[in-house]
Amino acid sequence: QVQLVESGGGLVQPGGSLRLSCAASGIISSLYAMSWYRQAPGKERELVATIRMSGGITNYADSVKGRFTINRDNTENTVYLQMNSLKPEDTAVYYCHARVDLMYWWGRGTQVTVSS
Repeated sequence: QVQLVESGGGLVQPGGSLRLSCAASGIISSLYAMSWYRQAPGKERELVATIRMSGGITNYADSVKGRFTINRDNTENTVYLQMNSLKPEDTAVYYCHARVDLMYWWGRGTQVTVSS
């Protein structure tokens, strides 16, 4: 079993910043990559950013490139998503996702609302 606990969501004004955190625990000896997804009301869940735990290779959705940064702390099995220049269209529930060997795990999500 793998547990993913997200934190850091909230309400922010357009142009503001937030940092999300996701801590992984459990059987994670082969933690390969961690990602952030998001799902807005009425829309499908979409990939926001991914980072490989070894090497730190990252990948971003076009909609967040240049504004969001994903990084990790391997010693703490934690991944962060720094979100800058937030827009109302970034409003969504953000989910942490982990690949451990060939299995995939999800966190419960944290709400991010961008509104004035």
